[in-house]
Amino acid sequence: MKKTDRSHRTILITGATSAIGSALAQEYAQAGVMLHLQGRNGVKLAEVADRCRLQGAQVATRQLDVRDFPALGEWLQSLDALDLAIINAGVNTHIGPGSEPEPWDAVEVLLEVNLKAAMFTAQAVIPAMRRRGVGQIAFLSSLAGYFGLPVTPAYSASKAGVKAYGEALRGWLAPDGIFVNVIMPGYVKSPMCDAMPGPKPFLWTPQRAARTIRLGLRRNQARISFPFPLNLGSWFLAVLPAGLSSRIVRMVGYGH
Repeated sequence: MKKTDRSHRTILITGATSAIGSALAQEYAQAGVMLHLQGRNGVKLAEVADRCRLQGAQVATRQLDVRDFPALGEWLQSLDALDLAIINAGVNTHIGPGSEPEPWDAVEVLLEVNLKAAMFTAQAVIPAMRRRGVGQIAFLSSLAGYFGLPVTPAYSASKAGVKAYGEALRGWLAPDGIFVNVIMPGYVKSPMCDAMPGPKPFLWTPQRAARTIRLGLRRNQARISFPFPLNLGSWFLAVLPAGLSSRIVRMVGYGH
């Protein structure tokens, strides 16, 4: 049996300009580590890369939209011997202030980024990991993947899909020596989080989230979910009768 505490020397992070993505890049940045960072915003991507280089890491960046599958695939195929792929790129939508539906064009973008691009990225890095007999893939889901929030239905659906996909891959790829983990954060301070309607209990900093994620990946936890009180509550919403769970989420402020 392979040990769980593996050395992460070559690391891919998509969505590296986001709050969690940039915090993860800096959490792993140190001498002897090669970071491959993707983002859409070239200026922010360069800033993250510079901070990581100051910590001693080697850094290569790629500015692209993960919805550009040909470009994404070509880039991923060029990466050698990844130890860890953190599939973090994501966007959000929510219902309008008057309970209007989410704009369909925004929903289509969200599904392309949060779900299809995540699956595509995994499929692109799996063959090389299988040939080496080692590797780790981490998916950024959300506690909203346990039970859909009325204010963010498309986001909740995409994160539930990522959760299910990651859990399925964990069972499929374990015999090949590949670890697969699903990361399920609660509220983490970021512009995307700030824009979401509804209360944001137990809000964490990106740095605290990154430390928790790194520890969970080192331990090969199937689900890295936090913070504990919100994680427990979200899990209960998934196992309680749906009607009762819907009433609870309305009572705590996630509804109209």
